[in-house]
Amino acid sequence: MGNNMVNIYLFGKKYSVPSNLTIMKAMEYAGYQLKRGCGCRNGFCGACATIYRVAGDKDLKACLACQTQVEDGMYIATLPFFPLVKEPYDIEKISTNESIMMQLYPEIYACVGCNACTNACTQGLNVMQYIAYAQRGEFEKCAEESFDCVMCGVCSSRCPAGISHPQVALLARRINGKYLAPESKHLTNRVQEIKDGTFEELLQNLMQKPIEEMKELYNNREIEK
Repeated sequence: MGNNMVNIYLFGKKYSVPSNLTIMKAMEYAGYQLKRGCGCRNGFCGACATIYRVAGDKDLKACLACQTQVEDGMYIATLPFFPLVKEPYDIEKISTNESIMMQLYPEIYACVGCNACTNACTQGLNVMQYIAYAQRGEFEKCAEESFDCVMCGVCSSRCPAGISHPQVALLARRINGKYLAPESKHLTNRVQEIKDGTFEELLQNLMQKPIEEMKELYNNREIEK
Protein backbone atom coordinates (compact mmCIF):
# COMPACT_ATOMS: atom_id res chain seq x y z
CA MET A 1 0.00 0.00 0.00
CA GLY A 2 3.03 2.26 0.27
CA ASN A 3 2.16 3.37 3.80
CA ASN A 4 4.10 2.80 6.99
CA MET A 5 2.34 0.46 9.38
CA VAL A 6 1.82 1.15 13.07
CA ASN A 7 0.61 -1.03 15.90
CA ILE A 8 -2.53 0.07 17.74
CA TYR A 9 -4.74 -1.59 20.31
CA LEU A 10 -8.52 -1.54 19.86
CA PHE A 11 -10.35 -2.55 23.03
CA GLY A 12 -7.19 -4.37 24.14
CA LYS A 13 -6.51 -6.29 20.92
CA LYS A 14 -3.46 -5.50 18.81
CA TYR A 15 -3.76 -4.56 15.12
CA SER A 16 -1.26 -3.39 12.51
CA VAL A 17 -2.74 -0.58 10.39
CA PRO A 18 -1.49 2.05 7.90
CA SER A 19 -0.16 5.11 9.72
CA ASN A 20 -2.07 7.60 7.56
CA LEU A 21 -5.51 6.45 8.69
CA THR A 22 -7.81 8.10 11.18
CA ILE A 23 -8.89 6.02 14.17
CA MET A 24 -12.27 5.44 12.53
CA LYS A 25 -10.78 4.27 9.25
CA ALA A 26 -8.24 2.16 11.14
CA MET A 27 -11.09 0.40 12.95
CA GLU A 28 -12.72 -0.41 9.62
CA TYR A 29 -9.36 -1.52 8.20
CA ALA A 30 -9.06 -3.86 11.19
CA GLY A 31 -12.44 -5.38 10.36
CA TYR A 32 -14.81 -3.52 12.66
CA GLN A 33 -18.22 -2.82 11.17
CA LEU A 34 -19.22 0.59 12.46
CA LYS A 35 -22.97 0.77 12.96
CA ARG A 36 -22.92 3.04 16.00
CA GLY A 37 -20.61 5.81 17.09
CA CYS A 38 -20.11 7.03 13.52
CA GLY A 39 -22.32 9.80 12.21
CA CYS A 40 -21.16 12.54 9.86
CA ARG A 41 -17.52 11.32 9.71
CA ASN A 42 -16.44 14.95 9.35
CA GLY A 43 -16.07 16.16 12.93
CA PHE A 44 -19.48 17.81 13.28
CA CYS A 45 -21.82 15.36 15.00
CA GLY A 46 -19.78 14.27 18.02
CA ALA A 47 -20.89 10.64 17.69
CA CYS A 48 -17.40 9.11 17.59
CA ALA A 49 -16.05 10.26 20.97
CA THR A 50 -12.94 8.24 21.77
CA ILE A 51 -10.43 7.97 24.57
CA TYR A 52 -6.87 6.74 24.14
CA ARG A 53 -3.49 6.50 25.77
CA VAL A 54 -0.16 6.17 23.98
CA ALA A 55 2.37 3.72 25.35
CA GLY A 56 4.88 5.56 27.54
CA ASP A 57 2.53 8.50 28.15
CA LYS A 58 0.43 8.42 31.32
CA ASP A 59 -2.09 11.00 30.10
CA LEU A 60 -5.52 9.80 29.00
CA LYS A 61 -6.63 11.79 25.96
CA ALA A 62 -9.99 12.36 24.30
CA CYS A 63 -10.72 12.91 20.62
CA LEU A 64 -13.13 12.33 17.76
CA ALA A 65 -12.22 9.10 15.96
CA CYS A 66 -13.01 10.52 12.52
CA GLN A 67 -10.55 13.41 12.94
CA THR A 68 -7.60 11.86 14.76
CA GLN A 69 -4.78 10.04 13.02
CA VAL A 70 -3.45 6.83 14.54
CA GLU A 71 0.01 6.64 16.03
CA ASP A 72 2.16 3.74 17.08
CA GLY A 73 1.40 2.31 20.49
CA MET A 74 -2.06 3.90 20.74
CA TYR A 75 -4.48 2.13 23.09
CA ILE A 76 -8.00 3.04 21.98
CA ALA A 77 -11.51 2.70 23.37
CA THR A 78 -14.51 4.38 21.79
CA LEU A 79 -17.30 5.78 23.95
CA PRO A 80 -20.89 4.82 23.21
CA PHE A 81 -23.50 7.55 23.48
CA PHE A 82 -23.00 9.28 26.83
CA PRO A 83 -26.30 9.75 28.72
CA LEU A 84 -26.38 13.53 29.15
CA VAL A 85 -29.20 14.85 31.32
CA LYS A 86 -31.53 17.10 29.33
CA GLU A 87 -34.15 18.78 31.47
CA PRO A 88 -37.48 19.59 29.75
CA TYR A 89 -38.43 23.24 29.24
CA ASP A 90 -40.53 25.43 26.98
CA ILE A 91 -38.24 27.93 25.25
CA GLU A 92 -41.23 30.24 24.79
CA LYS A 93 -41.79 30.55 28.53
CA ILE A 94 -38.43 30.39 30.31
CA SER A 95 -36.70 33.30 32.02
CA THR A 96 -33.55 34.82 30.56
CA ASN A 97 -31.51 35.22 33.75
CA GLU A 98 -29.46 32.85 35.89
CA SER A 99 -32.58 31.60 37.72
CA ILE A 100 -33.32 29.27 34.79
CA MET A 101 -29.98 27.55 35.34
CA MET A 102 -30.68 27.26 39.07
CA GLN A 103 -34.01 25.67 38.20
CA LEU A 104 -32.93 23.28 35.43
CA TYR A 105 -29.24 22.59 36.01
CA PRO A 106 -28.45 23.36 39.68
CA GLU A 107 -25.48 20.98 39.55
CA ILE A 108 -23.44 23.63 37.73
CA TYR A 109 -23.16 25.45 41.06
CA ALA A 110 -21.45 22.36 42.50
CA CYS A 111 -18.55 22.77 40.06
CA VAL A 112 -15.29 22.27 41.97
CA GLY A 113 -13.13 23.99 39.35
CA CYS A 114 -11.07 20.89 38.60
CA ASN A 115 -10.98 21.74 34.87
CA ALA A 116 -11.34 18.07 33.92
CA CYS A 117 -14.07 19.09 31.47
CA THR A 118 -11.80 21.52 29.62
CA ASN A 119 -8.92 19.05 29.54
CA ALA A 120 -11.20 16.36 28.09
CA CYS A 121 -12.91 18.47 25.41
CA THR A 122 -12.42 17.02 21.93
CA GLN A 123 -12.79 20.50 20.42
CA GLY A 124 -10.34 22.26 22.74
CA LEU A 125 -13.05 24.47 24.24
CA ASN A 126 -12.75 26.23 27.59
CA VAL A 127 -15.64 24.27 29.04
CA MET A 128 -15.17 25.33 32.65
CA GLN A 129 -15.27 28.97 31.56
CA TYR A 130 -18.56 28.67 29.70
CA ILE A 131 -20.07 26.92 32.73
CA ALA A 132 -18.92 29.90 34.83
CA TYR A 133 -20.71 32.22 32.38
CA ALA A 134 -23.86 30.08 32.68
CA GLN A 135 -23.68 30.28 36.47
CA ARG A 136 -23.74 34.08 36.26
CA GLY A 137 -26.48 34.21 33.63
CA GLU A 138 -24.07 35.60 31.02
CA PHE A 139 -25.70 33.62 28.25
CA GLU A 140 -24.24 35.61 25.36
CA LYS A 141 -20.71 34.82 26.56
CA CYS A 142 -21.63 31.20 27.27
CA ALA A 143 -23.08 30.86 23.77
CA GLU A 144 -19.95 32.31 22.18
CA GLU A 145 -17.54 30.22 24.25
CA SER A 146 -19.45 26.98 23.57
CA PHE A 147 -20.27 27.68 19.91
CA ASP A 148 -18.11 24.84 18.52
CA CYS A 149 -19.45 22.18 20.91
CA VAL A 150 -20.46 19.00 19.05
CA MET A 151 -22.31 17.46 22.03
CA CYS A 152 -20.00 14.42 22.28
CA GLY A 153 -20.33 14.36 26.08
CA VAL A 154 -16.70 13.56 26.91
CA CYS A 155 -16.54 16.59 29.22
CA SER A 156 -19.49 15.28 31.23
CA SER A 157 -18.01 11.80 31.44
CA ARG A 158 -15.07 13.26 33.39
CA CYS A 159 -17.05 15.62 35.66
CA PRO A 160 -17.17 14.78 39.41
CA ALA A 161 -20.17 17.11 39.87
CA GLY A 162 -22.28 15.32 37.23
CA ILE A 163 -22.76 18.41 35.07
CA SER A 164 -24.24 17.94 31.58
CA HIS A 165 -22.09 20.67 30.07
CA PRO A 166 -23.33 20.38 26.45
CA GLN A 167 -26.98 20.67 27.51
CA VAL A 168 -26.22 23.73 29.65
CA ALA A 169 -24.45 25.29 26.68
CA LEU A 170 -27.28 24.40 24.31
CA LEU A 171 -29.80 26.12 26.59
CA ALA A 172 -27.59 29.21 26.74
CA ARG A 173 -27.32 29.31 22.94
CA ARG A 174 -31.07 28.91 22.54
CA ILE A 175 -31.75 31.73 25.01
CA ASN A 176 -29.19 33.91 23.27
CA GLY A 177 -30.56 33.17 19.82
CA LYS A 178 -34.20 33.75 20.73
CA TYR A 179 -34.05 36.59 23.23
CA LEU A 180 -30.67 38.34 23.36
CA ALA A 181 -29.04 38.43 19.92
CA PRO A 182 -30.38 41.01 17.43
CA GLU A 183 -32.77 39.61 14.84
CA SER A 184 -31.14 38.47 11.63
CA LYS A 185 -33.65 39.88 9.16
CA HIS A 186 -32.11 38.27 6.08
CA LEU A 187 -32.38 34.88 7.81
CA THR A 188 -36.02 35.52 8.71
CA ASN A 189 -36.72 36.46 5.10
CA ARG A 190 -34.92 33.39 3.77
CA VAL A 191 -36.87 31.06 6.07
CA GLN A 192 -40.10 32.59 4.81
CA GLU A 193 -38.96 32.12 1.21
CA ILE A 194 -38.31 28.45 1.92
CA LYS A 195 -41.77 28.08 3.48
CA ASP A 196 -43.29 29.77 0.43
CA GLY A 197 -41.63 27.22 -1.88
CA THR A 198 -39.48 29.81 -3.65
CA PHE A 199 -36.61 27.36 -4.17
CA GLU A 200 -38.53 24.19 -4.97
CA GLU A 201 -37.92 24.33 -8.71
CA LEU A 202 -34.25 25.19 -8.21
CA LEU A 203 -33.78 22.28 -5.81
CA GLN A 204 -35.51 19.85 -8.14
CA ASN A 205 -33.23 20.93 -10.98
CA LEU A 206 -30.14 20.54 -8.79
CA MET A 207 -31.17 17.04 -7.75
CA GLN A 208 -31.18 15.95 -11.40
CA LYS A 209 -27.58 17.05 -12.02
CA PRO A 210 -24.57 14.68 -11.95
CA ILE A 211 -22.58 14.77 -8.71
CA GLU A 212 -19.50 16.25 -10.40
CA GLU A 213 -21.50 19.14 -11.81
CA MET A 214 -22.98 19.78 -8.37
CA LYS A 215 -19.49 19.85 -6.87
CA GLU A 216 -18.41 22.35 -9.51
CA LEU A 217 -21.40 24.58 -8.80
CA TYR A 218 -20.69 24.40 -5.08
CA ASN A 219 -17.00 25.24 -5.44
CA ASN A 220 -17.80 28.25 -7.63
CA ARG A 221 -20.84 29.52 -5.73
CA GLU A 222 -21.23 33.19 -4.91
CA ILE A 223 -20.56 33.80 -1.21
CA GLU A 224 -22.18 36.76 0.54
CA LYS A 225 -19.85 39.10 2.39
